[in-house]
Amino acid sequence: MLTDKYNRTHNYLRISLTDNCNLRCFYCMPEEDYKFAPSSKLMQADEIEAIAGTFVKLGVNKIRLTGGEPLVRKDADKIIRSVAKFPVTLTLTTNGTRLHEFTGVLRDANIKSINVSLDTLDPEKFNLITRRNNFERVWQNIHLLIEEGIHVKVNVVAMKGLNDNEILDFIKWTKDTPVHVRFIEFMPFSGNKWTSNKVLTWQQILQIIETEYSFLPLRGEANDTAKKYIVPGHAGTFAIISTMTSPFCSTCNRMRLTADGKMKNCLFSKDEMDLLTAFRAGEDIEMLIRQSVSNKAKELGGQFSGNFEDLHSEEIENRSMIAIGG
Repeated sequence: MLTDKYNRTHNYLRISLTDNCNLRCFYCMPEEDYKFAPSSKLMQADEIEAIAGTFVKLGVNKIRLTGGEPLVRKDADKIIRSVAKFPVTLTLTTNGTRLHEFTGVLRDANIKSINVSLDTLDPEKFNLITRRNNFERVWQNIHLLIEEGIHVKVNVVAMKGLNDNEILDFIKWTKDTPVHVRFIEFMPFSGNKWTSNKVLTWQQILQIIETEYSFLPLRGEANDTAKKYIVPGHAGTFAIISTMTSPFCSTCNRMRLTADGKMKNCLFSKDEMDLLTAFRAGEDIEMLIRQSVSNKAKELGGQFSGNFEDLHSEEIENRSMIAIGG
């Protein structure tokens, strides 16, 4: 078991397969000509399997594969199949553009739930946000997953002046489609031009929704990051991830492994544990993993807390979101 000094047990590992992506969302990738890490600096497929196996030995029973965009990696199918051999719940976060190429792999790996990032239902706005013309492909692939019987969570980074006028459209989508929309408060990362006045808060999102819909809270589960709701009679649900206004640090069970093999004990941690270099040198990474978990801060990487309106993003030491892993 991996337990920190605040008695939080960590059994959930998020593994980034690559910092590469075929979209260019401004809040994730700072610049259009972003320099991706060379392949030699990334964990290779056998290294991912071995390092993941160490985490499983230490009590991890859920693994999420992320990126960048994990499915742009050439050996993504091999990695998915290898990690699926562990006694874990295996999930995936993706931008959805290549899912149609992986339905067989997902079926073989027994993946039952996938998170798809989609910040707008407007094709033109999709082009603006992602700098790519892939809306129809993502839309079709979400429905393809549903037809495959996969539980689909749609991650929506909600921002004032960008997609706040689409909140009700997303709720309408859940009426006849069993999709689970998750609105995410805009978070600060290196280069993403975060400012507090762009944050659409949990309460503001609910206020928008209640102008047209009545909704009920759903019972949460242990270690939930999202506050869940349902509009009675709707096939799908919605939720809000309120990192900026009501963080869930007290029950956090998550660890992250970047594509270059650095362990982050928190999304906002500035310190990283270099597992890949140690692994390649034949060192005992189990001790390093335990040390990283033990050093975890009480909340938000120890970098900020309290009123987000007083936060200055340039004071936070961290990577860009694409370099951390979704």
